[in-house]
Amino acid sequence: MIAANRPGTKLMPSPTVLITGASAGIGATYADRFARRGHPLVLVARDAARLAAQAATLRAAHGIQAEPLPADLTDPAGLAAVEARLAGDPQIGILVNNAGAVGAGGFLGTGAAQIEALIALNVTALTRLAAAVAPRFAETGTGAIVNVGSIVGLVPERPFGIYGATKAYVLALSQTLQAELGPRGVYVQAMLPPATATEIWQRAGRDTSRLPPMMAVDALVDAALLGFDRREPVTIPSLPDWSQWEAHDAARKAMGANLLQPQVSARYR
Repeated sequence: MIAANRPGTKLMPSPTVLITGASAGIGATYADRFARRGHPLVLVARDAARLAAQAATLRAAHGIQAEPLPADLTDPAGLAAVEARLAGDPQIGILVNNAGAVGAGGFLGTGAAQIEALIALNVTALTRLAAAVAPRFAETGTGAIVNVGSIVGLVPERPFGIYGATKAYVLALSQTLQAELGPRGVYVQAMLPPATATEIWQRAGRDTSRLPPMMAVDALVDAALLGFDRREPVTIPSLPDWSQWEAHDAARKAMGANLLQPQVSARYR
């Protein structure tokens, strides 16, 4: 964990954690777990009243600072406000990029407005918030960015429309950031949940009775934080055989060297 204090050493303040989508589900559980670890919090979500109540509960339960920062990340003004906070607050040492949405159906059933909204939240907002905080982290040689993706990003054939494509982007961006920021001392974790029992499905108008069994949100976040503490670049709480990911990642990297060839391959001649 960042800024962990060891016996016999001078106590260092725990970095503030800014969590998006913090009013419910995965984000709210992250807030609870980081509060238990003694981290001050900045909680971002659209519902100001719910966010204020949550912050008050966390302050009372754990004796930490918890500040609500209401913002709609699909609104330019709301996104800009959170960007400014990330860029300008040196106490923020961890960004949990959790806010996201799922579509109501497959690609054919998704209209232009919903496509734009999904991309604005799952891709644009997540990227801009990482970009807002990354220069400061890189300059100080510390900090952590947690990008919450989805296992659907690895299996885009699942019937989730462009949601899977947006989450594939989250993984790719995380790997890009790991390559660039990792050598500068910044930890970047891609956390890929399976279907998890949160409000996201009802908000999207999904029939939950037709969805597969879901992971409990408490178990998911506890596993994600174990991966965080281990400094895993990718954490997949639902994957039983980790060697499958290792084989996948090794094959991807091995193929990457061949993709850089300057000539057309023989099979196209």
